[in-house]
Amino acid sequence: MAFKGLTRRQFAGLTGWSALGLSALSAASGRAEAAAASGFPSGFLWGTATSAYQIEGAVNEDGRGASIWDRFAHTPGTISDRSNADTATDHFHLYREDVQLMKALGAKAYRFSIAWPRIFPEGAGAPNPKGLDFYNRLVDELLANGIEPFATLYHWDLPQALQDRFGGWTSRDTSKAFADYSAYVAKHLSDRVKYFFTINECSRLVHLGHKYGADAPGLKLPPSGLNQVRHNVALGHGLAVQAVRAHGRAGTRVGPAENAVSCIPAIETPENIRAAEIATRELNAGYLTVMLEGKYTEAFLAQAGKDAPKYTEEDLRIISSPIDFVGLNIYTPDHYVIAAGNERGFTLAPFPASFPHMKASWLRPGPEAMYWVPRHVAKLWNVKSIYITENGTSGSDQPAADGTVYDVDRIMYLRNYLTQLQRATSEGVPVLGYFLWSLMDNFEWSDGYEQRFGIYRVDFDTKRRTPKLSAAFYRETIARNAVV
Repeated sequence: MAFKGLTRRQFAGLTGWSALGLSALSAASGRAEAAAASGFPSGFLWGTATSAYQIEGAVNEDGRGASIWDRFAHTPGTISDRSNADTATDHFHLYREDVQLMKALGAKAYRFSIAWPRIFPEGAGAPNPKGLDFYNRLVDELLANGIEPFATLYHWDLPQALQDRFGGWTSRDTSKAFADYSAYVAKHLSDRVKYFFTINECSRLVHLGHKYGADAPGLKLPPSGLNQVRHNVALGHGLAVQAVRAHGRAGTRVGPAENAVSCIPAIETPENIRAAEIATRELNAGYLTVMLEGKYTEAFLAQAGKDAPKYTEEDLRIISSPIDFVGLNIYTPDHYVIAAGNERGFTLAPFPASFPHMKASWLRPGPEAMYWVPRHVAKLWNVKSIYITENGTSGSDQPAADGTVYDVDRIMYLRNYLTQLQRATSEGVPVLGYFLWSLMDNFEWSDGYEQRFGIYRVDFDTKRRTPKLSAAFYRETIARNAVV
């Protein structure tokens, strides 16, 4: 397809211009760029990522049921620009063109999510064949273009019917329904999809959706209720792992995709590094720690006290079902850590008001997170396979007079994070692939369409996709670092 203002030939030329621009940077930056161009392991996968609700649209087509985000987005006062994702970027109808966008980058993998209410409009019961057909078409299109599909089973679009019937994740019944849905998807797609992520960002869906009410379903639960939701979500993960194992084809691989609380040593001394490891284990106690250790930490249970979740030992065995990899969504440092003589063994340094941020105020750039988070996960839990399942930034992304989006802020962000990723892989941290968030601008949850994370700009009126300068940067990065 032709892009607005840029043909394929011009896009390729823009990539070359970008490379020339990079080579003209300062000597120090040039050395960093050279470092990022080597050291990735053989077979390292370069990809992009999206999620169903943010891009698909077509919320009332082919038998799709309503999700909690449909209800939430149509509730006055929930979305900052008063928008919704009824059409989003219309990926449901434009998926073939979108696969060509991936191919133009040279990407060899694509992480997408499956909309649970497309497969089971009522959350359970009779499946919807037309819903599955869409993902069959998408997977076939990806494979025909040499792109490996990585499917996420749950990216927050819970069927509204389960929220109405059970109270959603406040009930273990939803965890069980998630297992049944996962089993059905694995049975029907694992002949072509070899990688499944269970739940995307347990911590966000729990806290923003059930504590602060800022995400669907918009609840503000007391501590006891919140901790039970947290446990039920972790249980859903474990049950889904077992379902994929039982119903997927031989060789199917499965694991979580978590935005782990990132704990960075403020100064790289042995004491601070060890303190950051301790903080990583404790501050992720309700998610990665219980998944990978099969127990809640003593500090977590002590802090919860009477509000601790209700569970059985069998629950913990299910939650810690063996996984094949850990996916990590890494955007920003959550904490800079200093060793301390207190009972926790660490202190969290406050962020000064002058700490920089990207377009989104929460997104404080700290590229060292891309080194320390996978390193901590690999060392703490002996994880042998890690994927960076999301990394990217929002930007202002306004087209210049010539129609190009010169998003050099995003290029700065990506260059520095990828340099730190190369540092990690060169030291043997087992990161096997990287999925840039996001392929294109999309519906950014409660921010609506105000925050743009894509390397392709979307005109939300016409749905036209246009490559930003960062698309050329990422294309060049993939070309330089393609190691087979």
